[in-house]
Amino acid sequence: MMDRRQILGGLVASAVTLGFSAGDACAAPSRFTIKDDNFLLDGKPVHLMAGEMHYPRIPRELWRDRLRKLKALGLNTLSTYTFWSAHEKKPGVYDFSGNLDVAAWVKMAQEEGLHVLLRPGPYACAEWDNGGYPAWFLNDPDIRPRSLDPRYMDPAGQWLKRLGQEVSHLEIDKGGPILMTQVENEYGSYGNDLNYMRAVRDQVRAAGFNGQLYTVDGAAVIENGALPELFNGINFGTYDKAEGEFARYARFKTKGPRMCTELWGGWFDHFGEMHSNMEIPPLMESLKWMLDNRISFSFYMLHGGTSFAFDAGANFHKTQGYQPDISSYDYDAMLDEAGRVTPKYEAAQELFRRYLPPERFTPLPAPEKALKIERFTLRETAPLAQLYPKGVSHPQPKTFEQMGQNHGLMLYRHTTKTAVSGRLKAAEVRDYALVSAGQVRVGTLDRRLKETEIVVSLKAGETLDLLIDAMGHINYGDQIGKDQKGLIGPVTLNGKPLTGWTHQGVPLDDLSALRFKHQRVEGPAFYRGTFETPEAGFTFLDLRGWGKGYVWVNGHNLGRYWSVGPQRALFVPAPYLKVGVNEVVVLDLHDQGERSLAGSGSQIWDLPGLVKG
Repeated sequence: MMDRRQILGGLVASAVTLGFSAGDACAAPSRFTIKDDNFLLDGKPVHLMAGEMHYPRIPRELWRDRLRKLKALGLNTLSTYTFWSAHEKKPGVYDFSGNLDVAAWVKMAQEEGLHVLLRPGPYACAEWDNGGYPAWFLNDPDIRPRSLDPRYMDPAGQWLKRLGQEVSHLEIDKGGPILMTQVENEYGSYGNDLNYMRAVRDQVRAAGFNGQLYTVDGAAVIENGALPELFNGINFGTYDKAEGEFARYARFKTKGPRMCTELWGGWFDHFGEMHSNMEIPPLMESLKWMLDNRISFSFYMLHGGTSFAFDAGANFHKTQGYQPDISSYDYDAMLDEAGRVTPKYEAAQELFRRYLPPERFTPLPAPEKALKIERFTLRETAPLAQLYPKGVSHPQPKTFEQMGQNHGLMLYRHTTKTAVSGRLKAAEVRDYALVSAGQVRVGTLDRRLKETEIVVSLKAGETLDLLIDAMGHINYGDQIGKDQKGLIGPVTLNGKPLTGWTHQGVPLDDLSALRFKHQRVEGPAFYRGTFETPEAGFTFLDLRGWGKGYVWVNGHNLGRYWSVGPQRALFVPAPYLKVGVNEVVVLDLHDQGERSLAGSGSQIWDLPGLVKG
């Protein structure tokens, strides 16, 4: 084991061998290699101290602020996923503009004097909808993701090639900041086909990534997914002792540098469950051990940000079932959802100051203003029905994906020919349904609670309606690719199949057709109001008292809210707000409850347990 003076000497070397300085838009090419137990940059040892952040979860106007906070902690590397689904929402139509300009994100990291670890997928997990796979891509449950199935490999390879056009020229030996590019993602927790892993490796190479490649896995399953010819990192969390995790790793590989590629200092949250908080001392204990042994690491997350709009994913537990993720990706991280320094950040920085030279700690950016917004009422309304398109009929219910829709709502309608009553049963509801018989609400079906049946009574000629809200597509485990949304058939009433369904999809991407009035609305509706802010800043909109739905501020979709908790407020970043009058629109699927909002400087958490909303 090295003593502290040796550690410090090595870390100073890493500080002076970054290969570029803050402000450089492009640097002279450098060479990143691996020799014996060291990462080498131009032949000199470099100790990678990284933090994970995701550009789509942070408004572009705040990217530099977050990168500077990463560096101010004493870190020298940004780790970042890319999300295929964010860039190719429709087949063959790519978007790398604005908040999705991944090349600008990587270049900005370089301007701030940071290295980059690139995690291109095609599978990412990251509590992102569908694990980063476009919903349209996995519209058929027979496609086998993360396998050599050509229906999977061909489109995935095309994605990597298109991404390579954006960022492969930013590898370190081409003058950019990318030290290593990841192959797949934690595959050992999913499968054990190394031929598949080598095929993905070849696709990454074909996309133009010619530098160092690496894999990441949990130490307990590393044999399943790691390609031993590449560098292999391991992932573990606060309550896993680093010494023990690397002892397990050593049984797989005895030589080469070591790195915790995801050090989970926090965790994510599901709707209807408890908010996650992780203790600081055990995290610092593992961190100190890695510093003493000159092991590289990456905080997951350094800053989580927000899964805006429909970007939050879901888990599937073998006994608990479907677990949709909330929109906040606070993750109990070093920086909170609003980008503020937490006690965890301060504890890590205090530890680093015992190992790193003072010049590694750059100044923190000035804090943003947290705005308080006095309670105001949303007085204008518009029924959801204004957005219903002309119906499309099929004998059996079709999924969202089969109807060309990736997210939002779908109204499934069946018209009875004769009077009928009894128990309505579907194979599955994905993910939350409002059930109406003859235009009268009779109840809800909640996938979390494994609800699939309800008693209904209809007169001849009346309609049976199921309005389904799609939550996040499953992003982890063996249900990836099998989570198509909507009313999953067969659907029966008293055991007899119901055929003949009209489909009316509302993806919620465009609200321009809404016409608001000052009137009371029955059923699912949009509510609109305004509030004023006298200065620039951020706020958290308090949704306590509302039911279930989505919120837009000045046209920006903030994400999902739901009365089951644990998240009670939605984050509104400063760039989404105007000095002066701001417009807010709330869709509530429930037609009773609070119709006012207020804003404060803090997220609002509760601990409800699993309840029905």
